[in-house]
Amino acid sequence: MKALFFLRHYNDIDHITPVIYKWVDSGHNCDVVLIGNAQFRRDFRIEFLSKLDGVRVAHIRELLLPLEFIRWRLQMLLLSGSLRRSLIGPLVSVLAQIYDAKRRESTWQRTSERLLVYSFKGINEGIVAFDWIERNSVISVEWVETVISMARAKGFRTVSLPHGDSPHANQLIRRHEWNLKPDNTFAAARMFDKLVVPNELCAGRFRPFLDGQAMAVLGSPRYCDEWLTKLTELLPPSPLTRSDSKLKVVIFLRKNNFTTFWEEVGEVVQMIAAFTGVEIVIKPHTRTGWKQSLTKDATLLRLPNVSIAGANVHSAHLVSWADVIIDIATSVAFEAVKINKPVLAADYLHAGRSTIADFMPETELRCRDDVYKKIDGFLLNGCSSFYIEEHRLRFLREIIDVIGPDVLPRYVALLEEQVRASSV
Repeated sequence: MKALFFLRHYNDIDHITPVIYKWVDSGHNCDVVLIGNAQFRRDFRIEFLSKLDGVRVAHIRELLLPLEFIRWRLQMLLLSGSLRRSLIGPLVSVLAQIYDAKRRESTWQRTSERLLVYSFKGINEGIVAFDWIERNSVISVEWVETVISMARAKGFRTVSLPHGDSPHANQLIRRHEWNLKPDNTFAAARMFDKLVVPNELCAGRFRPFLDGQAMAVLGSPRYCDEWLTKLTELLPPSPLTRSDSKLKVVIFLRKNNFTTFWEEVGEVVQMIAAFTGVEIVIKPHTRTGWKQSLTKDATLLRLPNVSIAGANVHSAHLVSWADVIIDIATSVAFEAVKINKPVLAADYLHAGRSTIADFMPETELRCRDDVYKKIDGFLLNGCSSFYIEEHRLRFLREIIDVIGPDVLPRYVALLEEQVRASSV
């Protein structure tokens, strides 16, 4: 069976690579087309996939004619939400009105046709997979809709796979979100034949826009047992070294459009750094870390036991290195829970209620005093026996495994089912 996977950024590479690996391991083949930054050609997961029998990896620039790619890229920029919110936003909006949907259509169709022919020439059944494409995605929904409609016209089914999880248990978490109504950001999922989510918490985002048959809840491909075991074989050597510090703390920062109380985050970093024997590494978000004030705070950067993780330090490196993780609502911390490493859910540092604290109240930090007591306790007593095991097992059961620990075979079975449906 043949599949075409589109990958665009760090998160969907992180979460969809396990599915691609298992798809090929099950005897099928596929094409992986990168539609984001070409630098991801050098990502260790993409390099791993490119070496597998039955996988072809290419960046979209390599598959389109030069003029086609330039037009495709310019149209993407015209529809980019981030550009429209920038200083040149008014100009971009005017250009998008002049170069309207009708004029954009021919480029969308030519590029879609070229990619579909590249992957499925001489093949009558197959599947096309994207990640969770949302209304605010950098990759234009307009183009994805064209790819999907043309794929469907050729008899191929389309699937949307997870590019993450739900680190928040509540809904109103971003700036300017004030109404508890279904979030239209997720309505774009209706274009796919099947949407896959890891758990019911994620499913809740999409249910207002999809009927039950259009969604499957299959567990987490990124944090399941099989992939975590495989990941240890693939991960490049860690650039982090074990020092003689008594307590190693990693702080994972959330994407910049989520409401975070940066002043207090800085206070917490300074307070923890004042403990003797503590070493802190701060991991900015993979895409918007440069926008976060904490990474440019000279007061913090001068502290001898505080450092900012570079792009070559992967989250898995940090989880392995740390004794304790401070989580500002990121699904990265799920891996630490899985391996029974303490996570402090710093809910008072952001506007949300974290999934980890919701399932495991013993992890929650509700004020600065809580931070002090937890760090002091780890230094005095060590980091073992942190979780209430009943709570942790419920978290793993409902958020990671869902139906059971064999997560990746379920993803392959769903994709196979969709391919078979395309030949009916």
